Amino acid sequence: MLVTIDTNVVFQALMSSDGASYFLFQQVRNGVLRMALSHAVLLEYEDVLTRTKSLKSFGLSIQDVQKVLRFIAYISEKYEPYYLFRPNLPDEGDNIFVELAVVSQSSFIITRNIKDFRNSELIFDCFKVLTPSEFLKVWRT
Repeated sequence: MLVTIDTNVVFQALMSSDGASYFLFQQVRNGVLRMALSHAVLLEYEDVLTRTKSLKSFGLSIQDVQKVLRFIAYISEKYEPYYLFRPNLPDEGDNIFVELAVVSQSSFIITRNIKDFRNSELIFDCFKVLTPSEFLKVWRT
């Protein structure tokens, strides 16, 4: 199954080895789940995860986080949106995840901030937006 993963899920997985976000990444790492990635999404991950505040929260060096980002780039399935879908989400930065989900035909966008995705002007029936724990409940059944 192919999924699109929001930055806040990656952030949480680096923060703690407990919880749904970390478990989700273990499934991606083990090849059980497939992760979609675009250049724009990778840049978003890098921007957020390498901030000084983020590094302090993780207790990791910038080199450690860059290794994680390289690993994500290596294991993910790459897609590049050739046209933009602008669902006009409250956070403009979230549009790149919708574009990736549409182009990659991901089954799910996994995010810890579903309310912003559910308040878009455009409605997409081709994927569902779930939190990591909601996704794992659906995936396990």
